[in-house]
Amino acid sequence: MIHRLIKSIDTAVNFKTVKAHCDIPCKIYDPSTAQLAALSCVRLMDLIKEVEDKGTLGVTDYAQVARLVTEKESASTEVKEAVRIIWGDYFKAPRFEQLPNAHQLTHSIMLQASKCKQSIARQEGEKLVELVNEFAAAFWLTKGVKTYTAACPYPPALDVVYPDLKA
Repeated sequence: MIHRLIKSIDTAVNFKTVKAHCDIPCKIYDPSTAQLAALSCVRLMDLIKEVEDKGTLGVTDYAQVARLVTEKESASTEVKEAVRIIWGDYFKAPRFEQLPNAHQLTHSIMLQASKCKQSIARQEGEKLVELVNEFAAAFWLTKGVKTYTAACPYPPALDVVYPDLKA
């Protein structure tokens, strides 16, 4: 009913349509969200393995695994969303010229994140972190920001590409 009322008013007044080039044209993009989510996938895979290594499992253990799997899948989805937004909203023609493999890299991340949703194999998570790091390095390159690689200071202690903001 409200929709019909607003549509009637719009038809009578003929409001102009407003469009933006992205969801929120704030120009704030950062691949760290995808990096943290990819690291979370690996950490959650490690935690699932810890439960498996206990041997005999009880109901509490099964409930814990269910929660860990749900969070792993959520983190995988978060990787996909964060990368998709940067790829779709930030990357434009000049950046694609700078990074001719951007489409392939983004697609590879999407596929790898899906593998992480389907698997608990740590190597799948590690591959996702590698791809997201490659994406982060490419992103910072387009900004003219140097990067460095260092182990993250928390589990799973994998290498992460960071912007060198002091350079």
